[in-house]
Amino acid sequence: MLVWSRPGRIVLWMLFALIFGVLFLAPLAVILLSSLADQWNGVLPNGLTTEHYTDVVRGSAWNAVKASLITGFLASALALVSGTWAALSLRLQGHALKRLLGLLFFIPSAVPSVSVGLGLLVAFSHPPLLLNGTIAMVMIAHFVLISAFTFGNVSAGLARLSPDFEQVASSLGARPAYRLWHVTLPLLAPYLVAAFGLSFALSMGELGATVMVYPPGWVTLPVSIFSLTDRGDIFAGAALTMILVAATLVLLLGLERITARATGS
Repeated sequence: MLVWSRPGRIVLWMLFALIFGVLFLAPLAVILLSSLADQWNGVLPNGLTTEHYTDVVRGSAWNAVKASLITGFLASALALVSGTWAALSLRLQGHALKRLLGLLFFIPSAVPSVSVGLGLLVAFSHPPLLLNGTIAMVMIAHFVLISAFTFGNVSAGLARLSPDFEQVASSLGARPAYRLWHVTLPLLAPYLVAAFGLSFALSMGELGATVMVYPPGWVTLPVSIFSLTDRGDIFAGAALTMILVAATLVLLLGLERITARATGS
């Protein structure tokens, strides 16, 4: 409903600022203060320090950052390829089959991630595919959980893509492979970058399935944060959380710039 009066718009903006501040900014601000807190016995910290960042950096934090980045990149790249391939293939199918097969991609997102991890442990803990205790289990878990979102983003981009460009290319004698690489995919580039960014962000924050399948020596940031807070080291866990937020934000901002250049905006 549109609000035309100035007082009404002011009230709506104040309501939005209140909701946004309470639900989004306040939790992040508390985590930031916790990462810098020397002690916290009252409403606010008794003092500020960067010691918690120093401690986690001296520890296994960088290994966790590396594990999360590698897992996120590889799983997101695989999800992007498979999701794009599936979206392009289903576009050629009938409406009923397209809808049925499309729903299959979203089944993992409707299942708790812990259940996905449990299913992978049961499926790959016996020959002929014995993957339990390997990095491949982590990659598969992340791929299963994020592929639906990649497929959904690419499918949405294809739905908005006008078929005129492809039809013109076909009328000029362009082969299917040429039309795909030089017409369809360039037009889908913003959606592909957005799909990769969303998948990467989801992978960086994934915990439920990862904590069940990760092998020794491949501890991601969310697992490290969970381990620290579970031991009662809240301040170090908060510092590692801010490192996770910063790493994810830097990559997403970089992807946003790539998208802006691709669209010419």
